[in-house]
Amino acid sequence: MTSATTDTTTTGGTSTSTGDGYHHGDLPNALRRAAVEVIEERGAGGFSLREVARRAGVSHTAPAHHFGDMRGLLTSVAEEGFAALHVASLAAIDGIDDPADQLTALGRSYVSMATTHRGHCEVMFRTDIIDTDDPELQTCGLEAYGVLEAVVRRMIDDEHLSVDVDEVTWLCWSAMQGLVQLAPKIAVIAQARGNEPPEVDALIERFTALMVDGIRNAS
Repeated sequence: MTSATTDTTTTGGTSTSTGDGYHHGDLPNALRRAAVEVIEERGAGGFSLREVARRAGVSHTAPAHHFGDMRGLLTSVAEEGFAALHVASLAAIDGIDDPADQLTALGRSYVSMATTHRGHCEVMFRTDIIDTDDPELQTCGLEAYGVLEAVVRRMIDDEHLSVDVDEVTWLCWSAMQGLVQLAPKIAVIAQARGNEPPEVDALIERFTALMVDGIRNAS
């Protein structure tokens, strides 16, 4: 096994690398990747710019040079997470015609995000460590939210339901986020009662059916 050689230079106080590492044009992405790794391993409470810089192989001033401060970097991570959620949501409903079935697909996609983008999800909905007024963050968040809202609106319009689009969208979103947070606790309760923990996918289908029935009956 041979070790790769990496040349490092410093430009404007920021280390840049060549070889098998990143190059200066990709440094923001490298820092975001390192930030996600730190969050996944240590949680947001154990996050530090110095550790991000160490993992990215740059000077400790590099993250601040590109993102301003910790809040700036975490806001960028949250933006990336919402962009990924938007793409995943669109892919989940592609080829599905029935809005109710689309809601189930969105639920699966949303819960899956908590596993595939664990670091992103830990900061996406925080208000204390990210800049919620950041225009790019707001745009990315509304685009992701808009997929769910559009599905709800279509179901209401197609079935001529007399319910509020916002309230139904908030209900569906709350159910998805709630399952992300509480699925482990649901499993613990089931085991404590001597039962097999329910499959998350089965819960998504059942919860969606209950919500759709309730929405229709509330009209």
